[in-house]
Amino acid sequence: MSVRLGLLALSGPALYATVSSAKKMENSDALHAPHYPWHFNKPLGTFDHAALRRGFEVYKQVCASCHGLSRVAFRNLVGVTHTAAEAKMLAEEIEFQDGPDENGDMFMRPGKLSDYFPEPYANENAARAANNGAYPPDLSLMTKARHNGSDYLFALLMGYCEPPGGVEIRDGLHYNPYFPGGAIGMARQLFDDMIEYDDGTPATSSQMAKDVTEFLSWAAEPEMTERKLMGLRAMVLMTFAAAATWYIKRHRWTVIKNRKVVYNPMMKN
Repeated sequence: MSVRLGLLALSGPALYATVSSAKKMENSDALHAPHYPWHFNKPLGTFDHAALRRGFEVYKQVCASCHGLSRVAFRNLVGVTHTAAEAKMLAEEIEFQDGPDENGDMFMRPGKLSDYFPEPYANENAARAANNGAYPPDLSLMTKARHNGSDYLFALLMGYCEPPGGVEIRDGLHYNPYFPGGAIGMARQLFDDMIEYDDGTPATSSQMAKDVTEFLSWAAEPEMTERKLMGLRAMVLMTFAAAATWYIKRHRWTVIKNRKVVYNPMMKN
């Protein structure tokens, strides 16, 4: 009884949080994003590295001017979207403050692989001042911070449209049914052929939205492939362990299970 009460006490807050989150989603006036067949969301699915490279280009040329990627370092790109030499060149294009030197002064230096992506603004106030009061969020964990994050992000990028009749959007905002409230400070960012992919893939708005969504999904969970591989290895190991356990059990208990017990009552003289 005490064990059941303890489990109930431990699961209570989590259950309450889950129910509250579900009710919040039900009561939200935002349109729920449709489910898209992302390959990396399948049990054994992985990221498409060509799509990750294209998605990085979309982030660099379109998103990086407003949104940071503070939890991703340039070294994380090596072997995923770029070679070590390419990632080093990308880092060296940006100057980072370092120091102090031997005189106690701060100085600027070219970026290194160990540096993280720089923030587009010096602080939150500067970000709000440049975006009419709206604060562009960091995109490092965006697909984890939103319900069905990959679906939500793709639907949001492709969901800009004219507001329906009776809906008024004030100046400086834009209508997007997938954003809570319908009014979002970010204007539509993706348009056909606005960038040129190195591999020749047509840069349609939907292709760019798909690529940058996959890139940000990787940024939020770069260890996903290793985690799935470890899980697969664990399942194979547990299968062999279960088979060995079953064999040993049969071997040890076969003598006892196959024995014959005979009762011979004593004869009276």
